[in-house]
Amino acid sequence: MMEIRGLITTVHTDASCVASSLAPDNLMSMTTTSESDKVMTNVKGTQIRSVIASVDDYLMNLAIADETTALPHDKQGMKRGNKKIQS
Repeated sequence: MMEIRGLITTVHTDASCVASSLAPDNLMSMTTTSESDKVMTNVKGTQIRSVIASVDDYLMNLAIADETTALPHDKQGMKRGNKKIQS
């Protein structure tokens, strides 16, 4: 049986926060860590379709986690565009 392996490395302003946001959604065949400004995720599997689906889900979650952790914060709450959201 063939084993498929891959490493996804991305750079983020708050890599540890992005990695911890992604970890709960990881499948058993995935591990996510952070180091400095990088998030590294190892993916492995035996079926190409499953690996592709896992990577697709991961990339969607990664985009959301990155956007969420990149939102600027101030003393009043979080700013998004011109609107202020109270916490």
